[in-house]
Amino acid sequence: MTGLHTLTIAEIGAKLRAGTLTAGAVVEAGIARHDSYGAALGAYKLWQPDAARATAGAADAVFAAGGDLGPLQGIPVSIKDLFAVDGLPTYSGTPRRLPPEFEREGPVVAAVRRQLAPIPGKTHTVEFAYGGLGVNNHWGTPRNPWDGADHRVSGGSSSGAGVSLIEGSAHLALGSDTAGSVRIPASMTGNVGLKITHGRWPLDGITPLGPSLDTPGVLARTVTDAALGFAALDPATDAEALMAEIGRAELAGLRMGICDDTFWQDCSPGVAEGVEAALDEAVAAGARLVPFELPEGEEVYRLFRRGGIVAAEFYAFLSARLPDWIATLDPVVTARFENAREMPAYEYVNRRHLIERCSASADERLEAVDVVVMPTVAITPPRLAEVSAIEGYKEANLMALRNTSIGNMLTLCALTIPVALDEAGMPVGLQLLARRGHEHRLLAIGRAFERKLGTARERLGVAPLCR
Repeated sequence: MTGLHTLTIAEIGAKLRAGTLTAGAVVEAGIARHDSYGAALGAYKLWQPDAARATAGAADAVFAAGGDLGPLQGIPVSIKDLFAVDGLPTYSGTPRRLPPEFEREGPVVAAVRRQLAPIPGKTHTVEFAYGGLGVNNHWGTPRNPWDGADHRVSGGSSSGAGVSLIEGSAHLALGSDTAGSVRIPASMTGNVGLKITHGRWPLDGITPLGPSLDTPGVLARTVTDAALGFAALDPATDAEALMAEIGRAELAGLRMGICDDTFWQDCSPGVAEGVEAALDEAVAAGARLVPFELPEGEEVYRLFRRGGIVAAEFYAFLSARLPDWIATLDPVVTARFENAREMPAYEYVNRRHLIERCSASADERLEAVDVVVMPTVAITPPRLAEVSAIEGYKEANLMALRNTSIGNMLTLCALTIPVALDEAGMPVGLQLLARRGHEHRLLAIGRAFERKLGTARERLGVAPLCR
């Protein structure tokens, strides 16, 4: 192996622009990693090395001609199979290919391709993205690289995204997040995951789950990589200015709101302890822990446990646009919206109003702190055998989604960073929640944490299945 998979996006970009590295070499290194680990890990639904090679060749030609199409030029990016990519089928985790209307590429993927970022393939997703553990009984569930003995889940619904990064076939992964589907797989695989503010990026070209909460997002191995990926895809962000901002960030004076409530309870051994140790290091660097109440979070989580609004929106979508797909849904998916068929319209409207009220209130409340901190995922990634059937799935799924779902239902932006290994030797994420639209500040804070704590590779080491 060449070791190129250990370089950051910024390091690769600098070498590509200096002419000391080619995009072709980066892609070949990723293909070699996939050849070594891909069969065991199962990150991809669709693997297309030749297409990635062709794009890398085009990127190298543009570099040779003095052109620069953006920060992702020549950088391999995996894409969740919920997104349409021109020339590729879309399954969205279902047993059969979706109709052509779900294969029309949207602006987020178009931005990736416009920069000539090689796409090595489309990564696995939970069926229609409706689940937080990563289980897909139709196509197989990707394996978490951090357990060398047992097949543990990698988190969902962007189940293959984090695995593709640890495998080394991609340097940035595109996912979606309706209740935690970027942050959970990032946390469970020892990666960084960014959930942006709802509505900041368009949803065109992404198979919907709950459009009122659906949000595209990125996974990366470092906060710096996540920031570059965000800047490359966000029309309102200047990449150079954002990177300068995160480069100046410090922990000194940071106000970290900490809730002594639901979101710290019932954690697996080593999860809360790992996050607390990371926060202690931040305090030693000058940050402050501020007792903080977020009653809106507990209120929307109670609603989430009752199905929230996603169950109704998902069933409405299937009934109207893909009715033939209902009969083949996995029981672990159908169990989550079985009551939506009977939900009265007034109940849906009342739930929307509750979310809007709590979201506005929480946004005001967060003015008192810079971020709210908590474990990203309360539980260690379960063994697949424990959650592949509905009997073991339901409560584990709810626990996986508990701390992340409030970020969506309160329309906040959120970041998870890897900070520890739990007692089972599995990655633990620290979640940072910030006010809507504050992605730049959130990424700067995340980078300040990373500078103090180290990157995942520095702090956690290497996943056992990818050594």
